[in-house]
Amino acid sequence: MSRIPVYFMPGLAASPIIFENIKLPEDEFEMYFLEWFVPKTKETLEEYALRMTKEIKHENPVLIGVSFGGILVQEMSKWINTRKIIIISSVKTNKEMPSRMKIAKKTLAYKLIPTSLLSNVETLVKYAFGENIISSRLKLYEKYLSVRDKKYLDWAIESVILWSRDKADENVIHIHGDADEVFPIQNIQNAIVVKGGTHIMIINKYKWLNENLPKIIYLTEKK
Repeated sequence: MSRIPVYFMPGLAASPIIFENIKLPEDEFEMYFLEWFVPKTKETLEEYALRMTKEIKHENPVLIGVSFGGILVQEMSKWINTRKIIIISSVKTNKEMPSRMKIAKKTLAYKLIPTSLLSNVETLVKYAFGENIISSRLKLYEKYLSVRDKKYLDWAIESVILWSRDKADENVIHIHGDADEVFPIQNIQNAIVVKGGTHIMIINKYKWLNENLPKIIYLTEKK
């Protein structure tokens, strides 16, 4: 029996290193890691997703995306057949986004974000993971946030804020922490809730994910 190909997409500006502690049984799964590339001028999220599908080398893979990566894998599924789409610490529609992102969309406030400053690791960490980051963690997170290109950051932030999907795909499996500070749990519907899981639970709740991801891949078949 052939192994199931599983492709992982990291969150905004993040490196695949965020998946370093995720381990799936090697006799059952093949793990592959996708990386962000700089978008073309005026490239839409849909067009970017199509380009990213060129990195998929298997038919009917499982796609797992974290945060903005979760949004991207949902867009990728428009272009290719998948066995399963799993999103972690993400959203299924723009209705699940927090009020501050909805306000930013209406007021165009996201255009005022000085993305050139996000090349500074400390600023980028606070933007990606929240203001309450303990300084001792900065060094730890520095290795996870590898994409600091201004063109990418401008595009990524705008793509999240302006994401147009307003109806959830019933086949998407959503895993979400009840302590997520970026996408608060009260806005999230129909998710597998991880107690104590924050927005970075791919890093600090990896034991739960390692134990449960195989079961989720096998037992929750597409409708």
